[in-house]
Amino acid sequence: MSRRHSPRPTDLASELPPISYVWETPNRRPRRAEWDIPDPAAPGRLTPAMRAKLERIVRRAPEVMVKITGRTKGVAHLKSHLAYITRNGELDAETEQGATLAGQSGLKDLQQRWEDDVGLDDKRRRDGSLSVNVILSMPAGTDAVAVKDSARAFALETFGYNHDYVFVQHLDDKHPHVHLTVRSLGHDGKRLNPRKADLQAWRERFASELRLRGIAAEATPRRTRGRVRKADRGAVVAMRKRKITPEVDRLARKEVLSEVRGGRIANPLWDEKIKSRQDAIRRRYLDYAAELQGSRVAADHVLAHQIRQFVKDMSAVETRRHALMNELSELTNSRRRGAEQGVDTEGREKTRGNERTR
Repeated sequence: MSRRHSPRPTDLASELPPISYVWETPNRRPRRAEWDIPDPAAPGRLTPAMRAKLERIVRRAPEVMVKITGRTKGVAHLKSHLAYITRNGELDAETEQGATLAGQSGLKDLQQRWEDDVGLDDKRRRDGSLSVNVILSMPAGTDAVAVKDSARAFALETFGYNHDYVFVQHLDDKHPHVHLTVRSLGHDGKRLNPRKADLQAWRERFASELRLRGIAAEATPRRTRGRVRKADRGAVVAMRKRKITPEVDRLARKEVLSEVRGGRIANPLWDEKIKSRQDAIRRRYLDYAAELQGSRVAADHVLAHQIRQFVKDMSAVETRRHALMNELSELTNSRRRGAEQGVDTEGREKTRGNERTR
């Protein structure tokens, strides 16, 4: 009896239009966006939506931030989080029904309602989450009213038909942002469990809502901008500022030092894959520039020039391991130069001493 083999998964870049390879997070088939739909008459050409996105990217429109900050696991934890985002009732909270809850009484009503809902969730595991906590933020100087209105529309579109939620805007930071807490259990009985592609879709939706309100905003993955290294966690950055070496840095340097001493290179294939992908992305941008340069419209020529400059300004492809290798090399060279200068100084002093004794 012959065994059936499942078909081999095809490469994402070959399944989707070329534009997706540049602008999407490559982990599973993403949802269709308007800029991802090719022109049926000329599938290889830029559509107006694609062109608009290119303009925003090369002109460096502000990037939105949509981040899961944590999950509440128990009633006490949930109450503490709701008290935190409302500043113990000092800030108004808004629910999925559009109701505004103000003051200490509003906070107590919100906490009691969610506590009652928890009691009805008899299928939750002991360590399961009660809520998923999200923050939506924009750079300093962005209109706070537009950020709140966009967050409201985003939450309604994303969760309003299946999940209870509450959101509060904070204005005590230079970055206007909204804290959104979504009940994990949906009305359909399924639990909210966002993945990487979901977060990217959320970023795109939030950016779209901002643009509808006149705020320039984009939601591209870092590889779109020529960056291959993930941003460091806030706690790690804070430790470095205090001149404390984080454990993650110590272990990374130890691994790189071991590589150098052993004369080996870890994950060379992975590094090549990263470089190959970045090369493909940059070539794609230049292809767009070439297409626009062939247009008879002056604005297209301007955009073509901006695209080429955008690619030229992209930083060199450097992984964290590459950065540590360069750091180690610079340190080694610095010590060598110091040693050589010390020898020269010693030699000059010895010569001067001999001259004085003559």
